[in-house]
Amino acid sequence: MIVAFSVQPTGEPSDPSIVRELAPGSDSASVHDAVAAAVRVVRDSGLPHRTSSMFTEIEGDWDAVMDVVRRAAAEAGRYGSRVSLVLKADIRPGHEGELDGKIRRLDAALEAADG
Repeated sequence: MIVAFSVQPTGEPSDPSIVRELAPGSDSASVHDAVAAAVRVVRDSGLPHRTSSMFTEIEGDWDAVMDVVRRAAAEAGRYGSRVSLVLKADIRPGHEGELDGKIRRLDAALEAADG
């Protein structure tokens, strides 16, 4: 399966160590810090992944992918009192390598149409 997801914390950081890391005079962490922490979880997972300006895509079996999403959301949650999670899944049992395979097929279709 492929899952595209994004996380965004809101509210004050729930982790006291985050508050200590903030710039003097700042009362909240930047969203990009939370997103970076979440993406670090994805990258450390070893699963195929891709990050764009709005979503991170990750590929693997159901349990592995959902575990990474859960841990990434928890990591982002350190930066706020609440986390918004947007998730879209392409569940296609028996298929692997679709993170890149779908793009190759799209490129081939575009070339054929232009051809």
